[in-house]
Amino acid sequence: MNTLAKRLLQKLGRGFVTFVAAPASPRPLAALRIGVAGVLLLQAFTLAGHLFELFGNRGVIQWQALPFQPPEGIPNINGLARLLAPLGVSADTSVRLVFFSYVASLVMLLLGWQTRVAAVVAWLTQMALKTTGEHTIYGVDEFAHIALFYCVWMPVGFAWSLDRQNGKVSDEPTALARLGLRVLQLHLCVVYFSSGVEKATGEQWWNGEAIWRSVMRLDLGMVDISWMANVQWLAMALCWGTLVVEMGYVFMIWHRRTRLAWAVATIGLHAGIAVFLGLWSFGALMIALNVAALCVPATVTKPAVATERKGVKGAALAGAAA
Repeated sequence: MNTLAKRLLQKLGRGFVTFVAAPASPRPLAALRIGVAGVLLLQAFTLAGHLFELFGNRGVIQWQALPFQPPEGIPNINGLARLLAPLGVSADTSVRLVFFSYVASLVMLLLGWQTRVAAVVAWLTQMALKTTGEHTIYGVDEFAHIALFYCVWMPVGFAWSLDRQNGKVSDEPTALARLGLRVLQLHLCVVYFSSGVEKATGEQWWNGEAIWRSVMRLDLGMVDISWMANVQWLAMALCWGTLVVEMGYVFMIWHRRTRLAWAVATIGLHAGIAVFLGLWSFGALMIALNVAALCVPATVTKPAVATERKGVKGAALAGAAA
């Protein structure tokens, strides 16, 4: 191998190490923690009045009739109820126990108190709810499960948290924070690009039919925009815009000149989904993920602190000279 090739490989290696391990502020990951916990708490509030219909043994679908029976060892309320039954704990009490544990762990995660423990409990209880209510879940539940798993091992409690305020952790930049941020960013790149490519293979995303059919569905459409039937080019433009945003995501978020524009476009896309299709949990969660991945600076500079210290030092010298 010639010298030029070796230098090129060394340069690429150093660039890769810098990309994945250069010390970064934990603040983007703290934003991930706060955003995910906040959205899931709001979602839990809307589900609280329908616990037994969604997750109970006598709900919409009884546990024995679930189309998906979780393998042994996967957390689920049915298994917990069988485990606690000899102690006189009813199935309904088991549902309440899992749900209240889930909510309590989300509150702890939001505040950043005992963050790692809270993330583990939230992830396990969310899995139990998800596997038990398999017939009612959709994309938001899968993304929530992944996001909570990230909260388990990423340093999400190292900034803007009670753990940080109590001195248990430090908010100094670390390589682990950089790695966590890169994993989140690359995951979103894969999600959006694969989604865009899949959409592009269907004719309905080129002729505007996909948008039209979505907003006109009785179970999804929240706003009457039947007038779009007379403005067919608008539906087509919205479909094409969705394809551009999703497939362009993987290329546009890495440069600071295009990152903000793509963040705004992506957040706008999910805000539209929340408002016009009523999928507010999904829209809010995806907005939280994108804010953490793209909008919170990973590099913290403290010019104000340095300037202040310089000014204090100058004043002290002047006073000594006087």
